[in-house]
Amino acid sequence: MSDAAFRLTDVCRRLGDTFRLQIDDLTIEQGKATALLGPTGAGKTTLLRLLTGLEYPDDGVVEFNGAPLNRTTPLSVLREISMVHQRPILINGSVADNVAFGLRARRRDADSQVAAVLRRLGLDRLAWQDARSLSGGQVHLVALARSLVLEPQVLLLDEPTANLDPAYVVLVENAIRETQLSRAMTVVWATHNLFQARRVSQQGILVLNGSVIETADSAKFFENPTDSRTAAFIEGKMVY
Repeated sequence: MSDAAFRLTDVCRRLGDTFRLQIDDLTIEQGKATALLGPTGAGKTTLLRLLTGLEYPDDGVVEFNGAPLNRTTPLSVLREISMVHQRPILINGSVADNVAFGLRARRRDADSQVAAVLRRLGLDRLAWQDARSLSGGQVHLVALARSLVLEPQVLLLDEPTANLDPAYVVLVENAIRETQLSRAMTVVWATHNLFQARRVSQQGILVLNGSVIETADSAKFFENPTDSRTAAFIEGKMVY
């Protein structure tokens, strides 16, 4: 199996007349946690949607495990990729119903696995609460639980801790890190939080104005970046 979970070559994705994501060459390493950084509107969410197969490039190729990710990709392959969206949508029903939804769609036994992930994320006391009554932060936790319980090969995260209290941020980071290391899961974590990115990542990617500016292992990315724009971004300066 290739060392690359994803490889993007000559990829272009146009959104209307105002934005274009253009990636000439990008490799996301298998089994590692990658921090996807950049200011609002840089193209992080668009890139994540290309990786999960929710969108397809207008030009170029996105490969997953060495095969093109496109409209003919089998559902069994797409199910190896799970994404926690910035604005998750829950189904009607309880917290437990939401977390079990994907497992039941796959005709897999859910009860014991759901109970375990609810405990891991501190949601067990809310298991039978109506999902519509949850706070914004709780919705994000449920969405994460819904992904983790599937034990995907790839977990894509779009600002999953943005609405969480600090204690829950630590809980989420630890849960994802432990799962990633124990299962060699590939994680791509889009975040605005540089401190979080340092904590959770083994690889760093900076996206500006729809272009990948730099990608490197985390030690080099954060301590000795090649591009001056990366250095400025890490220092908390405005970059364009």
